[in-house]
Amino acid sequence: MKKVLILGSTGSIGINALKVIERLNDKFKVVGLTAYNNCGLLEEQVGKFNPKYVAVSGKYVAHLKKKLNSSKVKVLNVDNDLGFLASLKEVDIVLIAMSGSAALIPFLSAIKEGKVIAPANKEAIVIAGNIIMAEARKYNAQIIPIDSEQSAIFQALEGRNKDELKTIHLTASGGVLLNRPRNSFDNLSIKEILTHPRWKMGKKITVDSATLMNKGFEVIEAKWLFDVAVDKINVVIHPEAIIHSMAEFVDGSIIAQLAVTDMRLPIQYALTYPKRFATKLESLDFGKLSRMNFLKPDYNKFPSLALAIEAGKKEGSFPSVLNAADEVAVEAFLNGKIKFTDIYKIVEKIVCQHRSKKEVNLKQIIDADKWAREEALKLIKG
Repeated sequence: MKKVLILGSTGSIGINALKVIERLNDKFKVVGLTAYNNCGLLEEQVGKFNPKYVAVSGKYVAHLKKKLNSSKVKVLNVDNDLGFLASLKEVDIVLIAMSGSAALIPFLSAIKEGKVIAPANKEAIVIAGNIIMAEARKYNAQIIPIDSEQSAIFQALEGRNKDELKTIHLTASGGVLLNRPRNSFDNLSIKEILTHPRWKMGKKITVDSATLMNKGFEVIEAKWLFDVAVDKINVVIHPEAIIHSMAEFVDGSIIAQLAVTDMRLPIQYALTYPKRFATKLESLDFGKLSRMNFLKPDYNKFPSLALAIEAGKKEGSFPSVLNAADEVAVEAFLNGKIKFTDIYKIVEKIVCQHRSKKEVNLKQIIDADKWAREEALKLIKG
């Protein structure tokens, strides 16, 4: 049995991962679960899966210790102990379902122990993809992405000569604003933005999907995961979200991965790779697919996508600054402090102010992250 650690078990990815594990309970054992503040759901998960380790935000550690049998479960601090958990020898697979740049340290810790890492988190690879991939090669760690688009590319490229790859076609549903006029964006409510037409996701990624910043992050992520230039990654708006991404080769052949829109599919593939097992999910019914639409992205309507692509081309600490400013700006929007259209304005201003060398180390990336957050907070308060 493979022993699994899930970082972020109470979010949508973590919940779906546990559904997969519960169904394949003869193949996987949950060793650890972590959350930030959803102690109620975490307690339920602990009761069902009996992990040896759990971790929550520091202010909830004492509370959880009282609620759980401390002789069977070790309660740790999610703010300090994720690196320790990810490096445990008894863990085979580290599934990173937590959001944000905080995933970077446990990601690197798992890599240095040569583990299998299944990331749904894209921020760590966005801000430090060159370091992550270099370390993965050094320590022979395997990274199998969970994001539906990156999983699709991973599957399309599997066993093929990468020198024959011409273009990666990265699909996007277009988000909730695909058919909304640009002049209505100033007055959009939080509730409207959080209603994604295809996927059930966390609030942060749903906002990023509305701005298409999330797709820009995925461009940067794909660049590092598959070792391709940004110019070889083509974003395609595909509202039905049936084709999850495609790989085009030099002879003109295009290999696409299609499936129903259910995150349990890429999660299961990452956990069971290289094997495939039956699921209880419905298959695509091609008889019911009357059409599939494809559009070019409107970079004027969604300037965050263009900004992210440019940051990916510049490399250095630009992606770190982009991500940090976006995290702060999106949080401010979700807290009602700024308008939806202010997100891009804040992030663009900070990225344009930033200066970076092409090659940067981990400290410089972390310092850039901190600087961008401070600058974003100043703009929001101003």
